[in-house]
Amino acid sequence: MSRATPRASCLSVAVAAALSLALSAHAAEPVVLPDGARATELDTVEVKGHKADLEQTAGTGTRLSLSLLQTPASVTVIDRDTLDARGVRTTQEALAGIPGLTVASPPGNGNAVTYRGFSGSQITQLFNGIDVQYASIAARPVDAWQYERVEAIGGPSSFLYGAGAVGGTINYVTRLARLDRDEAGMQASWGSFRDGTLAMGANVRVGGDDARQAIRVDASSRDAESGIDGQEREASTLAASWLVQVAPMLRHMLAVEFQQEDSHRPYWGTPVRQPATGRLSVLPQTVGRNYNVADGYYGQDVRWVRSLLEWTPGEHDTVRNTVYHYDALRDYRNVESYRLTADNDGVIRSGTLLQRHDQQVYGNRLEWSHDGALFGLPTRWATGLDVSYNRQTRFPLSLSATVDTVPLDAVTPGRFLDVPGTSILYTPDRTNRLHTQALYLENLIELTPSLSLLTGLRRDRIVLDVVNHRAVTATNPARFEREYTPTTGRVALNWAITPQASVYAQYSTAADPPAGILSTANFATLRDFDLTTGRQGEIGAKFQSRDARHFATLAAYRIVRRNLAITDPANPGQTLPVGQQSSRGIEATFGWRPLEALKVEGNLAWVDATLDDFYENVGGVPVSRAGNRPTNTPSRVGNLWVDYAFGPRWSAGLDVRGVSSRYANTANTLSTAGYATWGAHLGFKWNGSTELSVRGRNLGDRTYVVYALGSTMAYLGDPRSWEIVLRKTF
Repeated sequence: MSRATPRASCLSVAVAAALSLALSAHAAEPVVLPDGARATELDTVEVKGHKADLEQTAGTGTRLSLSLLQTPASVTVIDRDTLDARGVRTTQEALAGIPGLTVASPPGNGNAVTYRGFSGSQITQLFNGIDVQYASIAARPVDAWQYERVEAIGGPSSFLYGAGAVGGTINYVTRLARLDRDEAGMQASWGSFRDGTLAMGANVRVGGDDARQAIRVDASSRDAESGIDGQEREASTLAASWLVQVAPMLRHMLAVEFQQEDSHRPYWGTPVRQPATGRLSVLPQTVGRNYNVADGYYGQDVRWVRSLLEWTPGEHDTVRNTVYHYDALRDYRNVESYRLTADNDGVIRSGTLLQRHDQQVYGNRLEWSHDGALFGLPTRWATGLDVSYNRQTRFPLSLSATVDTVPLDAVTPGRFLDVPGTSILYTPDRTNRLHTQALYLENLIELTPSLSLLTGLRRDRIVLDVVNHRAVTATNPARFEREYTPTTGRVALNWAITPQASVYAQYSTAADPPAGILSTANFATLRDFDLTTGRQGEIGAKFQSRDARHFATLAAYRIVRRNLAITDPANPGQTLPVGQQSSRGIEATFGWRPLEALKVEGNLAWVDATLDDFYENVGGVPVSRAGNRPTNTPSRVGNLWVDYAFGPRWSAGLDVRGVSSRYANTANTLSTAGYATWGAHLGFKWNGSTELSVRGRNLGDRTYVVYALGSTMAYLGDPRSWEIVLRKTF
């Protein structure tokens, strides 16, 4: 039936033996520290070891290998050490480290991100710098073990990654093989709701200290229930890479990844109290209830292959070529929509959907970087050509009619095939094919020893070809094609006041679809519309103490997105590409270490997001929403982490997250309450390589809404939970 149906645990069993051999082989090898020589990287810059926060580099903010302090933009790096210290289990949990960002993951979305007042396809989510152009689904949370770090840049960044990214870009970077040391580790955890995880990984050099080859394998398996009745999730990931130093100036990396997830009876949300007015709320009897059918299902099977070739012909030049292939199959079989009866005594179920997504992406990226001089001034260049082909076919069977009404305490309300009109039959709807060619150029010139100018320019040619596999109508032709040629860029000044402090100003632009996503768009969505345009002005400051114990960043920005699709005021059945949306805000991050044993980190963000020119079709009547805030967009978000080592072996920590209220509709008549949650952990180091920790999440056991699903449903956050984690390195 589906490539996503095998149980996740099968994959972990298949790789456990290979990992055990790698761990055993590594145990006999001494750890060799890097010798300090300049390293070259195949794809993105790798951060390892103890580095001050603003000394890190991030390929997501620029391709010119600048530190965060040198980069004139709001760039966040959440490295592997931070992921471990914060007990991050999935890519969704990692995103709390990005200031102002909120995220939720209902089954019909990936990591549904809101960032700088924008959401959905207006945020680009990359995998090792590659955009699969379907992040709203493709970025489903996966276990974080295989990732080296997560990076983000706030605001328009189409000049780096192509169409999209008016609100920001997130990049998930996988661990890769390396030649500077052997290492191995494992992690096992067990927690509330029978949530168990086993993860193992090893990097082994072939040939010891003089090795010219290295192999890395990382695998994880998670099997969990949840605080929602009947929901179970089984997931496995496997990432392997093989690095070969072919010659002193030439190296090649082959990297493959597999992600598999089976979610049984997934939770789609909780119906809100009726009538829905003002502040949305849920009945205590419905918290933790699951109104999906007993055999509800979501599954995905994802495969990545990358070939990374790097040639360094001289001291000042590097050429990289990346060939990549992405293959994903996703299946849904659920009853997804619920609303309470008028007397709040029953749940009316509707929204029956059988869906399959079959997507493949092929691409090649050729890059050249050069360090030199221009007019006698030190300069760096990066230029590249990116070509990709993205093909996706969707197979929906959608029934919008009411299914039935079930009691509030319903446990297993029916099965999918009990719904009239359903069948397990996959009939294609349409196939979207995206052909993209892009040429980009980035330059940094040091005008003075303390003042630098960073510029970037990208030209895309995007051809969308859509084939309709169903009945041909005026609004759904047999085939249509659109071509887009956006040009986007950035210009930024950075002034290093001292070696530890800098201020910057930048202007950047973006382009994205007027509505929806190109890889799934239909004729009615796009018609003859061009891409929307976005622009951002940003100023900021960064500081880090000489001893790297303290740091702080501050950024203020304004973003305007124009020409988005809105309802035609003169014809509510049509849309026009004339709308506008904007945001302005302030973001701050800080780190403070008053004592060697005490570490405090946090971030704060405020945003004023507005629908400046927006009409909505309400019962066939166009209604202006100008001046309103977009849905699911909080004005304030804050995070705090405190860690204290109160002995050579013992440590403890506290984390707090606060999110202000959000509107549930564009009319801004319905809202969800703001919330604050807190957690804590206690750690014990058995020895230098073994650590045991106990972690509690949402210790106040607060019931809160993380995502509003219109006026009838709300997606609730996880209840209080506990987890014990054993982590060991070799």
